[in-house]
Amino acid sequence: MNFIEALKLRSKLLFIFILIAVGLFFLGIMGTINLNSMKKNLDSLYFGSLVPVIELNSILQIYHSDLAHTIYRAKNSEITRSEVESKIQNSVNSINREWKKYESHFKRDKEFGYVEYTALEVNSTNQYFYKILKALSDGHNIKDISILSLEKKISHIHKVLNKLIAYEVGVAKYERKKFLEVYDSLLLEVSFILSIVIFGVMLISYYVFKSIQKDQTALEIATKRLKVANKKLENVSYTDSLTNLYNRRYFNLVYDRELKRAKRNHTHITFMMLDIDFFKQYNDTYGHIEGDFALKSVAKVLQDTLKRPGDFVFRLGGEEFGILLTETDESNSANLARDICDSVRGREIKHSASKANEFVTISIGVVCCIADEALNDEILLSRADEMLYKAKDSGRDRYNITTDISEAKTVKVKSEEKNVEVKSEKKKEFSA
Repeated sequence: MNFIEALKLRSKLLFIFILIAVGLFFLGIMGTINLNSMKKNLDSLYFGSLVPVIELNSILQIYHSDLAHTIYRAKNSEITRSEVESKIQNSVNSINREWKKYESHFKRDKEFGYVEYTALEVNSTNQYFYKILKALSDGHNIKDISILSLEKKISHIHKVLNKLIAYEVGVAKYERKKFLEVYDSLLLEVSFILSIVIFGVMLISYYVFKSIQKDQTALEIATKRLKVANKKLENVSYTDSLTNLYNRRYFNLVYDRELKRAKRNHTHITFMMLDIDFFKQYNDTYGHIEGDFALKSVAKVLQDTLKRPGDFVFRLGGEEFGILLTETDESNSANLARDICDSVRGREIKHSASKANEFVTISIGVVCCIADEALNDEILLSRADEMLYKAKDSGRDRYNITTDISEAKTVKVKSEEKNVEVKSEKKKEFSA
């Protein structure tokens, strides 16, 4: 047995070892691929951030296509004076905005001199157009503007800006080259470190697995025993010992879980609260042994009637039972409640002290609704309790169902009477 268990362990460990080795190998490959992809993205981002020539080109475009073109059209009387003034003002404002955006980029110490010089030239050129704007506002004729002076200004600022653009592109190319050199060096270092890590992990894994296999047989036996013990403990913890139904503790877990699921899916949820009619009198008449038999008989009816995976049956305490149904509408819930009442009565367990029937019967309170986020966690229990009291007040041996999930209004006196009755019956039941 020990040899067979050890052989199984070696096979498992070998498989795990190979799996880890292959995983680490592919991890290295994926790491390299991701590093290359990262390099491309960083390269593109870094290169783009070092060449903020979009603003400079935009400024050139405004000087040539907007301002100069506006003056030419004005001299040819193609646009009105007000249009000229508006276009000049908007164009100069756009130039100022683009220049501020350009200046906000990172600048090296050696750049400041030429950037400041360019700023002065841009400002000087803008002042030239402001003078034209003022002359127009003072009533001067647009045709008096010198085209030669305009072309000199535009040509000069064009040269100044182009020099700055050429400088930015040159610096960007140099920085990109440096970045790629650093990246290649970093890639070699990462590959070397990754190789060492892979080798180290594989070596450690080998010794760890070799050590684990020595205790495999004892570990498997202990695990099996623990599983059996846990299963027994779980059954004891969640199962009522008399009826083999789920107990109140398990109800608290299932109720919360199924209610949340129904809220997520907006599906029907039904809760039934059941009481054996005049059970205290039954115990007083026939004794607790027969009382236990009656409880087990009702439990058997519930188990035989409710067999779907989504049907949960609980003994909540004493003669009180609970049923939780999911995805069951009002009509089907009512049919199930009626079948349960009929089946319990149909077992023909004599109950001479009952005022409802000569046999043991039950009363059921049923609440069925479509769950949503507004549904209060306690309302199903409260409304089912209220429906149970209505069924009892109506003569027992019946069910009462509602889809109204507004706040329950059970009379306080009834609640107190129930508490007294349940406490008395629980005391006798659990002492049986």
